[in-house]
Formats: sequence, C-alpha cells, structure tokens
Amino acid sequence: MENKYRKTKTTVSLINYHFIFCPRYRRKIFLIPKVEDRFKCLVKDVCKEIEIEIIAMECDKDHTHMFLNCLPKLGPSDIMQKIKGATSEVLRAEFQELSKMPSLWTRSYFVSTARNVSSETVKKYVDNQKTRY
Repeated sequence: MENKYRKTKTTVSLINYHFIFCPRYRRKIFLIPKVEDRFKCLVKDVCKEIEIEIIAMECDKDHTHMFLNCLPKLGPSDIMQKIKGATSEVLRAEFQELSKMPSLWTRSYFVSTARNVSSETVKKYVDNQKTRY
C-alpha cells in the first residue's frame, strides 16, 4: 500500500488514524450473528458520507480496529462521534440483544497516527486480528 496524499481546493494531506474501541462492558457483540457484517456496512456508509477512506477494518469478539485515511477537516473525536453514534442507533434498533443496552459503545477509544511504523505495518496488524489465535 502506497501512502496516498489527498487533495482538496486548499489542502494536501496524509492523515492516517488507527482507532480501537469496545462495546460497553466489553460485551462480545460481534459473536451475535450478522452484527459484524451490519456494523462494517454502517461504518462504510458513514465514512463515505464524511469523506473518509477505510484502509483496513476488522472486528474481534469484543472490540474493533479501524485504519482510516482522513481529511484535516475532522479530528479524531469528530470521527469517533459520527461512527459510534450512527452505528449504535441502527444496531440497537435492528438487533434485539443490543436494544436492551442503555448505550452500545464506551465513551473511550484508542487513536494513534501511523508515525513510527509504516502504514502497511498497521494495515497488516488490523487485517490479521482474527487470525492471531
């Protein structure tokens, strides 16, 4: 994967964020049939809407990793707010098991920029989340 600079009328940028976040109480929501697929579909829709490119995305039973290329108009907290808000609302409406939870996601998350390692290394790490055990 080549680092790809993104251009707008006024900026040229290369901003790649690695996000990790969990459901509330580390519940194993991604073991529920079809939740992971629906979650990924919703994230793709949100990212397309706010002009974020998904480099890699993978879910484990109780957390998710995303490696995203973003424009400088959105900060990490804005991105998390949009992704968590949109996915929580829809998933809780569509899946009975999740509707009982007062909120789906924790307020916390991990974010890092791909600085000390190459973007390719982070992408491989995210892609290999399910195969490491």
